[in-house]
Amino acid sequence: MTSESLVMEAGELTSEWFRTVMGTVPTSVAVVSGRGAGGTPVGLAIGTLTSVSLNPPLVAFCPGRDSNSWPKIRSSGRFCINVLAGDQQTVSGVFASKRGNKFDHVDWVPSEDGLPVIEGAVASIECVLQDEHDAGDHTIVVGRVVRMAARPAARPLVFLGGKYGQVA
Repeated sequence: MTSESLVMEAGELTSEWFRTVMGTVPTSVAVVSGRGAGGTPVGLAIGTLTSVSLNPPLVAFCPGRDSNSWPKIRSSGRFCINVLAGDQQTVSGVFASKRGNKFDHVDWVPSEDGLPVIEGAVASIECVLQDEHDAGDHTIVVGRVVRMAARPAARPLVFLGGKYGQVA
């Protein structure tokens, strides 16, 4: 560490300091979508997408325990992770909100299995719920990938230091 660094020991950590330090790590911005009761499209914004395993293909994300949307999606056992493109910051805002039917405010199409796929996304990753693990104020959700699509030339939306950005 340089002389400009500030170090805190575990007993001194605050949620604000944790957020500041973790804000130095760029994250992807994605929307997890699925179908709720009666087939209504449901979705939530996430910034914790990661690959877990190549064989079998597994991915993970971490919804907050206070999420109203994840329990609705969980009940179906299937979901689609839509990796947002650099020009989709407003889409992220819609799905980070508590508004009613979020899909009334974005363009989307149903996948082969009927899951909502957001148009213009960099990638869509359709999954079957594999496992969930308690993790503090979040849940670690592991999905087994059943179908994927990508637009490799598109640039993803990222979040870093409390701000949206794009990969150059």
